[in-house]
Amino acid sequence: MGLLQERVALITGAGGGIGRGVALSFAKAGAAVLVAELDEHSGAAVVEELKALGARARFVKTDVSRKQDIEAAIQAAADEFGGLDILVNNAFAPTPNVLLEDKTDAMLEQTLNSTVWAAWWSMKAALPYLRARGGGAIVNFYSIDTEVGAWLHGDYNAAKSAIVGLTRSAASEWGRFNIRVNAIAPTAMGATFHKLAAENPGFAEMSAGMRPLGRCGEPEADIGPVVVFLASDMARFVTGETLHVDGGLHLPGYNSRPQHIAAREY
Repeated sequence: MGLLQERVALITGAGGGIGRGVALSFAKAGAAVLVAELDEHSGAAVVEELKALGARARFVKTDVSRKQDIEAAIQAAADEFGGLDILVNNAFAPTPNVLLEDKTDAMLEQTLNSTVWAAWWSMKAALPYLRARGGGAIVNFYSIDTEVGAWLHGDYNAAKSAIVGLTRSAASEWGRFNIRVNAIAPTAMGATFHKLAAENPGFAEMSAGMRPLGRCGEPEADIGPVVVFLASDMARFVTGETLHVDGGLHLPGYNSRPQHIAAREY
């Protein structure tokens, strides 16, 4: 019996990277998984991987910046698998990496819609189903970028700060329903990492060297099991936490200033 045997989970952005790693870990732990993913090809491919592991799985095309899409995905999970026990808010839509003064209102709106609003909508929509099961678990995704004030991510940093506030508020208020709400701040070798590594020789080695553990994280082997833990009864007394899953990167932090930006501009 796995840690998540007979549990039903919905994971947003599960078509690749960390989301896929979490979905695979959930399947191995016994959960039925609703893959809420925008890209039809990758979403369907992950479902086939999950089924090959013996899991029940379904793909629903989901744009997390659209409330109706999120509500439809949660309804589909309940219809397909008979309820919902776990919600993982992983997906977001990235914007161009530009300086704060060059970030537009449209960029901020896109980021807020795919992170803060997406979590807000999904948590509210999932609540009746979690309550019907006598409780459940929600795992939201935070980022170390917010803590170090990462350059070129002003909209993302603002949104992820809001995610922590939402996580703590829900943990405080929904504990009375036996619903636990936690956040993780992961770093792993997802699509963005591999793109940067391909474009910048030595990037992977530099990234590994920044971490006390001396290596970069793997989505399934390093991040997925932590989310499984938070979603399982092993964490039955854990709520309102923000857990770094980054090989210790949060200890030294990092300097994200682009080399071409002067130390002082007039």
